[in-house]
Amino acid sequence: MSSAAQTLSHPSMTINNGLLSTATWLASPNCNTRPADTSIDTIVIHNISLPPNEFGARDADGLHYVKALFTNQLDWEAHPYFQTIKGAEVSAHLLIERDGTITQFVNFNERAWHAGRSSYLGRSECNDYSIGIELEGSDFVAFTAAQYDTLVHVIAAIYDAYPKTRRHLTGHSDIAPGRKTDPGEYFDWARLREELFKHLTR
Repeated sequence: MSSAAQTLSHPSMTINNGLLSTATWLASPNCNTRPADTSIDTIVIHNISLPPNEFGARDADGLHYVKALFTNQLDWEAHPYFQTIKGAEVSAHLLIERDGTITQFVNFNERAWHAGRSSYLGRSECNDYSIGIELEGSDFVAFTAAQYDTLVHVIAAIYDAYPKTRRHLTGHSDIAPGRKTDPGEYFDWARLREELFKHLTR
């Protein structure tokens, strides 16, 4: 896809060659090439916090624990919970923090390792054809207005760059039922869809 086709009309947020203009780039090694002839047509929403239910926690060097996990820099000894995920090699395309700050770890055109064993509309291996967005949060706490606002603009940019995603917006719990519960009951899908509709039709 040409860079011209991957540009959102909204002046503050554009996607060019798989990179979001307003995101800070922090490359993750936990990605690979999508299968040949794969069409990017799905957006998957997740939540994550490290340690669980703690937001903004950082290591001794000031690196956000989630960012450390996605870049294979997490000190497994820094917290007892980290021992339960020791050796995990995971990533997402984007992380949206509580204040709306965006970090991109994987080019949208590449395959991020966010979904694990999964299936959507009868198609397995969702990582192959989806974009994964992590919201800093948990199943038990409401997300922030800043996160919804940022997410709306991000999704609109993705819709513009990858039009087939317009019909496929889902949660991790929907593609891995019984195994995953995020983004959780406190994620307001109705609010997201209403704000996204307003944004797209204004």
